[in-house]
Amino acid sequence: MKTRDRILYTSLALFNEEGEPQTTTIDIANEMDISPGNLYYHFKGKDEIIAELFQQYEQALSHTLTAPIEKPLSADHSNVEDNWYYLYVVMEEMYQYRFLYHNLDDILQRYPDIRRGFRRLIQLKRATLFAICQTLLQQSVLDAREQQLLGLVDNMTLTLTFWFNYSELLHESRPPYVTIHQGVLQLLAMVAPYLGDEQLDFYRDCESIYANMLEQAD
Repeated sequence: MKTRDRILYTSLALFNEEGEPQTTTIDIANEMDISPGNLYYHFKGKDEIIAELFQQYEQALSHTLTAPIEKPLSADHSNVEDNWYYLYVVMEEMYQYRFLYHNLDDILQRYPDIRRGFRRLIQLKRATLFAICQTLLQQSVLDAREQQLLGLVDNMTLTLTFWFNYSELLHESRPPYVTIHQGVLQLLAMVAPYLGDEQLDFYRDCESIYANMLEQAD
């Protein structure tokens, strides 16, 4: 791995585990066992590292989010679960860059370019969730009026965007898989009132899995 890539990899790990505000370029250099001068050869400061990490994040998540817009995830009601499994993929990608969400207000104030990028991602999340719900509506999996659908999509977008903030404040230390599964379950709980019996069974299965996860985590 090239030094520049190692710097980004190490920075991401430290930002996620220690917090971005608490991590300095000296910390990153020490963790890598390189000189600060070597780090500054590749990046002039922490600001440039954060900007490039967000660029990586936006590119990766945008690629994932466009999939349901370009093509339905489920061809018919027989494989509707693919839509719910897809939400795991989205949340797992978000979790990899969770430091952005743990200090979101401060980061958005300090970096106007990242603020604009986050706005693009929120708009794309909303378009993605609308595409999923619209497909399920057309496949008679969901039963909702247009206004209900728009409200559902907005609530799902809000939850998806700020889930890690909420979860961290409520539960200081939880295994990642529990946090992610609970996030997907929360999204499903919003959809549940509009589902038929078959999909409600899937939702109840997810609840049981979550309950088992909590028992194992304790």
